[in-house]
Amino acid sequence: MTIQRLWLCLPIALRAILTGVTVAAVGTMPWAWLVAANTRHGSSLPWSVPIMAVYLWLYWRYFVRGYGWPRSTAETRRTDSRANRLSGEVWAAALLAGMLGLVSVLLFQGVLSRLVALPQQREIDPSQYPLVTVLLWVVMSAVVAGVVEETAFRGYLQRPIERRHGPVIAVLITGTLFGFGHFAHPEVGLVLSPYYIAVAAVYGALAYYTDSIWPSLILHAGGNMLSAFDLFARGRTEWELSVARGPLIWQTGPDAAFWGNLAALLMIGALAVWAYLGLASAAHGARASSAA
Repeated sequence: MTIQRLWLCLPIALRAILTGVTVAAVGTMPWAWLVAANTRHGSSLPWSVPIMAVYLWLYWRYFVRGYGWPRSTAETRRTDSRANRLSGEVWAAALLAGMLGLVSVLLFQGVLSRLVALPQQREIDPSQYPLVTVLLWVVMSAVVAGVVEETAFRGYLQRPIERRHGPVIAVLITGTLFGFGHFAHPEVGLVLSPYYIAVAAVYGALAYYTDSIWPSLILHAGGNMLSAFDLFARGRTEWELSVARGPLIWQTGPDAAFWGNLAALLMIGALAVWAYLGLASAAHGARASSAA
């Protein structure tokens, strides 16, 4: 049996997982190596950033645009990457839904932080390096996360599972692996799995309704950039609403802040559901217009 036939004998979900994880690793590991080397050697100049910019351009051309060998997989790469163009109406609906979804996730984490102790995010001390170097590292890290993780997880991984098993199963699998992929950070553990599954649901629903990674890519990169600056400026982790942590309700009982957070979650969550329904309608109308 040839390797190709053996590959095709594997379940679609397993093939999607192996492909998505590989595509993610190929995109993120070089940046991790480069920035680690840059912190140790010549940190006065962010030399890792232009090198990664070239690498990311090549990555985009190969995994998204379908250039390069083998030509037999070019169309599959273009299709599975899911970088499809969108109309202005769908773009607006997707950004609204995505932003409300992300706010809902933060409010959910606010509730969760009163139920369980969340870890403190650890990052490099920016005072050790020149400001321009840190800024460029943050920007490049956000761009890499947006481009690579959305291409790999919402494209190569989610799309095939979604078409075979439906969006719910696809998002659950993608979100679980999305969380495991962040376990490389020492502070990330199972307690944060609900957070990453919720984030994957926000981005995954955008990809499902629009059949494009563009809205989630923009929101992912922008969100990572803002959270990194917030961490450096105020010490607030990306999964927490504020630096000050309230006591667990099991110790003091629920207070006004907890009930207010829960009420805000229910209200913004309802608005997010409404926005996603509007996105589904806008995307369906756009596809109907293009098919006419």
